Amino acid sequence: MSRASSHALKHPPVTAPSTPAGAPSAFPELAVAIERERRRGRGAQSNASGRYEAEARVSFDDGWQSLEELPPFKTSVALDTSRKVIARNDSPDIGFDRSINPYRGCEHGCVYCFARPTHAYLGLSPGLDFESKLLAKPDAPALLEKELAAPGYEPRMIAIGTNTDPYQPIEREYKIMRGLLEVLERAGHPVGIVTKSALVARDVDILQRMAKRNLVKVALSVTTLDAKLARTMEPRASTPPKRLEAIKRLSDAGIPTTVMVAPVIPALNDSELERILDAAAHAGAKEASYVLLRLPLEVRDLFREWLMANYPDRYRHVFTLIRDMRGGRDYDSQWGTRMKGTGPMAWMIGRRFEIACEKLGLNKRRSKLTTEHFVKPKHGGEQLSLF
Repeated sequence: MSRASSHALKHPPVTAPSTPAGAPSAFPELAVAIERERRRGRGAQSNASGRYEAEARVSFDDGWQSLEELPPFKTSVALDTSRKVIARNDSPDIGFDRSINPYRGCEHGCVYCFARPTHAYLGLSPGLDFESKLLAKPDAPALLEKELAAPGYEPRMIAIGTNTDPYQPIEREYKIMRGLLEVLERAGHPVGIVTKSALVARDVDILQRMAKRNLVKVALSVTTLDAKLARTMEPRASTPPKRLEAIKRLSDAGIPTTVMVAPVIPALNDSELERILDAAAHAGAKEASYVLLRLPLEVRDLFREWLMANYPDRYRHVFTLIRDMRGGRDYDSQWGTRMKGTGPMAWMIGRRFEIACEKLGLNKRRSKLTTEHFVKPKHGGEQLSLF
């Protein structure tokens, strides 16, 4: 009779590696990737426990050759019963102080996603769990309406999609993002949206009405124009042509549209910077931005595994360049430099971006959202004003 075993060990701390790029892992047990067929269509190679768990459990074959009997990773969705939906931040290097995340986890499976470590707060893995064990907030529209109506609430732009994608595949069924937009439109509240999904074009009717009142802007993330790289790196996100098509649809509808080249990964997609900007500009984008690859916490090891599995010949070169732009480390979280990096390579990427934008006429004018239309939602049962 065949069986599979699970190996438990004390969970190692998640710290920056002291070994050079290409050296063997200090924890070889954790480097065991999940068998390919079980993770087909996923981005991460492994599913190691989160950093807050007392033990790490890793599947391994005990000699009975039974790992292939384990089921594939299927997407499951649980309900998030949070009592508030607007998250606040005081980060000095981002342009918003409040945001909404309709979902926790993201089925797009982008291996580089800096939001992956948040799944550790749930006792889940930032690896395959992040892209297969999702949480949805179906009460988000009602909670938002309640928070907007609260005494003392002062409107400022709400950002949606800055952590996990609000238009990931399960949005087709749950329609939480559309519900949020309906609340924001009624309240005349400004919103900025970031996504890499063509599904955003589904809501062009609401977005167009909001755009006429300067209440919305949309940023489409285009990481690469290479279909093979996109499929490997962002397995369940919209294809590059679909994203460009979405930019065109939004732009044609009069909705302010930005292209984000994010993340820029040295020796992997940085050579495409100008071509991405050119394609997006011809599709109708008027603004552009870029973000350098970020590798906080577990993302570093997940990206390393992915790179070794798919582009082993570039592994040393990629990490050498990353460290050149991060002060000799795999990641530098310092405010002001975490998005763009430092050093000659980072400077060169920045200059290339600026020159391309200048040639293409991008960022000539930046759309500004307004709060002048904001009207607090009425509480249920609240008497309306006579005047």
